Amino acid sequence: MDKREEISRLFSLRLRRLLGGMEIDYEKLQEIRLRIGCPVVLIYDNRERLLGKEGGFTKEKEKGYYVTKNELRETMEYICNYSMYAFEEELKQGFLTVQGGHRIGVGGKVIVEMDRVKNIKYISCVNIRLAHEVKGCADRVMPFLLEKKEGRWSHTLVISPPRCGKTTLLRDMVRYISEGNKENQIMGLTVGVVDERSELGACYLGVPQNDLGMRTDILDCCPKEEGIMMLVRSMSPAVIAVDEIGSQGDKKALEQAANCGCIVFATAHGADVSDIQNRGLDQIFERFVVLKSRGKAGEIEGIYNRGGQRIC
Repeated sequence: MDKREEISRLFSLRLRRLLGGMEIDYEKLQEIRLRIGCPVVLIYDNRERLLGKEGGFTKEKEKGYYVTKNELRETMEYICNYSMYAFEEELKQGFLTVQGGHRIGVGGKVIVEMDRVKNIKYISCVNIRLAHEVKGCADRVMPFLLEKKEGRWSHTLVISPPRCGKTTLLRDMVRYISEGNKENQIMGLTVGVVDERSELGACYLGVPQNDLGMRTDILDCCPKEEGIMMLVRSMSPAVIAVDEIGSQGDKKALEQAANCGCIVFATAHGADVSDIQNRGLDQIFERFVVLKSRGKAGEIEGIYNRGGQRIC
């Protein structure tokens, strides 16, 4: 099943026809957002577009295709295979992952019980984020992360604002290390991935839909703080990879993993290295890969060492 078919089958019949009649490069399509009473919004080639009433793109809100309550309900029925109950546990996190690794975020009335989210009802907005792999995007970065004298990888943090390619780059870094590289005589290593938001592996029924390499073990939808030590204790990873660290708990767990001999790869929101230093998230890392905030997703602004000196 190709990406066009994977995505179109999620929508109501009317939306399916409109989207199916458009000439869209699904490799450039990043998000499709549905909100009751609002036009359908697509993020296409890093730009926001509105879906027109008769299909195609429009810039005018009045000419946009407005989503009805029934249409959103029909879409959720297709997404959940007519069984919302079967996906209740996933929906408590605010999202679920479908075949192909595409992630469906939802919003609506949150049901709280004993200070914990029990369910989300009356869903009023849906965000379909398409899964995209860019194999080989880490090739330029990897030589600067290897300590050649010691023959080991450096603890590495990838930094950028949102939607600049952090997760895509980290995913390919994981694949590179897990597979190894015969051309450069680099052996593959066991990698443990804690995929709290189900974006690195994009697991569907526990199986990664993205290629993370043959030596990678994954904990899907698991909190980073707990998952890091679970992997260290049970899977003996040489490398631990996590996406979007931020809390002191995340930092402490990564420090514990490093103290156990694991190499740590992670990402964090930030503008530059100094931004990360001001938040105290830099202490265990030896390399910082900073992505450009504008331009092509995943484009490297620079690679820095622990002292903040640019090495690439």
